[in-house]
Amino acid sequence: MQRLAKWQLLVGLATVILLAVGLWMSLAAPLDFQQGNSVRILYAHVPSAKMSLLIYLFVTGASIAFLWKKSETADILAEAAVPVGAAFSAVTLASGSIWGKPMWGAWWAWDARLTSMLVLLIIYVGLMALRNAFDDQGKAARATAVLAIIGAIDLPIIHYSVTWWRTLHQPASFDGPGKISVQGPLLTPLLVMSAAFILLGIYLVLLNARVVATRRRVESLEDEEAWNHG
Repeated sequence: MQRLAKWQLLVGLATVILLAVGLWMSLAAPLDFQQGNSVRILYAHVPSAKMSLLIYLFVTGASIAFLWKKSETADILAEAAVPVGAAFSAVTLASGSIWGKPMWGAWWAWDARLTSMLVLLIIYVGLMALRNAFDDQGKAARATAVLAIIGAIDLPIIHYSVTWWRTLHQPASFDGPGKISVQGPLLTPLLVMSAAFILLGIYLVLLNARVVATRRRVESLEDEEAWNHG
């Protein structure tokens, strides 16, 4: 964890710079001929949606590493990443609703993409609740790791929902090399904001990982002291 902490300041500074540049470019970008000013919401909505999925992939990988290698560091990173992913999921749903009101005429629709993203947020919240339901750290880690791996089935559903079903949601903005639906002067701000959100996600996970690691050390010392005085 000490090695991770060394990168925190550097990542934080890069995040602030990229976010500032991305926000300026987003506000300076021309209006979309169909969406008008509402297109600016997508500069936060699209990156937050991608980060919701990427962080859950990270949580799944860390959970597999914990179950396989019994790595406490992997469990710490998984625990630290879950609330960050939940926050990005909440931002995705909120910004999507704000965008959807002028575009669709409704704050919410039980669309396949929206519903599967809501399920992802529920899974994130469920992971946090499950971990807090155990007093034993080892049992909590194993239970949340298993749930995280099972919950990963929602990721392909979210990604392919706009192609598997007829939905209100527009096609994916980024869907692999050469498959970018956003073009022209709107693309550069979106790319910069996406990079900024990636760094923001990394920074928040590193920051929260230090908090989780410190809390566990304090709890371990308290338990040891209680045992000695018992």
